Amino acid sequence: MQSITQTTVTVPVLWDQRQTADYLGVSPKWLERDRWLGAKIPYIKVGRGVRYRAADVVAFVESNSVEVA
Repeated sequence: MQSITQTTVTVPVLWDQRQTADYLGVSPKWLERDRWLGAKIPYIKVGRGVRYRAADVVAFVESNSVEVA
């Protein structure tokens, strides 16, 4: 007899281009340009659409914060 085990998978929160742009305070065109120039923010292609992991966007903000002395 086989036993069935239950596993939990953490699914990342995905934002579309508009949600990401709103969070960052930039235009969607800025994000398009970022991808075209080499993607500072990691993104995921889902079909023809682009999605951003919320954790990656927050990490991008944290890594680009400037400490004022």
